[in-house]
Amino acid sequence: MKVFPLLLAALAVSSLSLAAPPAAPPAGEYLTEQGWGVLTLKPASASGQPFSLSTVGSNAHVCQVEGVVRQGHAQVPTEGSDERCEMDFVRQGNDIALSSTPGCRYFCGMRAGLDGLYLRPAPGCDTASVRQQRKLFKQRYDQKDYAGAVNTLAPVLARCQKTLDWLGAHWLRNDLALAQLRLGDAAACRATLQPLAADAARSDDAIRDSYPPSDAESYLGVLKAARTNLKLCR
Repeated sequence: MKVFPLLLAALAVSSLSLAAPPAAPPAGEYLTEQGWGVLTLKPASASGQPFSLSTVGSNAHVCQVEGVVRQGHAQVPTEGSDERCEMDFVRQGNDIALSSTPGCRYFCGMRAGLDGLYLRPAPGCDTASVRQQRKLFKQRYDQKDYAGAVNTLAPVLARCQKTLDWLGAHWLRNDLALAQLRLGDAAACRATLQPLAADAARSDDAIRDSYPPSDAESYLGVLKAARTNLKLCR
């Protein structure tokens, strides 16, 4: 006779568990593939989980937005606009899928957007860690410790390729290749620069025809360095 009430109590507890809101994702930085978006989550509290979001689209157009996530949802005020900005943050394993309403374009340039999958970066691949490793590379390179410089930067390029922004990754290639050359390894220098070789062989006008103006000029800076380094690595 006592089994039935206990069973009801167990079912009630189970129902409450199923209805519980999803746990907040871990605080920290999340990056899109090719690093065009950076989502930063602060620790959750009773009032929600503060976030900041920064993305870069083509031709250097950007989005910048801050708010608070509550149970996977955020509403961000858009002053002077009739459209509401609402965002959903859905956990997918260690990552976060972000979707937003059209009103969130209030925070974006014409060619930039917010929606996408934001990945938990591999260890040492968050923005601050990559910046620190690049600084350490420069210190070692300037000290003519070329072996140390290569051993600092090569793992970053290998491990963090997925979430590095496209221009940043290309500059890393140029830096690493030059250190490999100074170390006497011309073959490694050429291999590192191989992904840039085809575009480096194209004319500046051809590159400008293939990219929006701001992107083209930024990429040409990368390619001019690559052209010089490829000649040195022959």
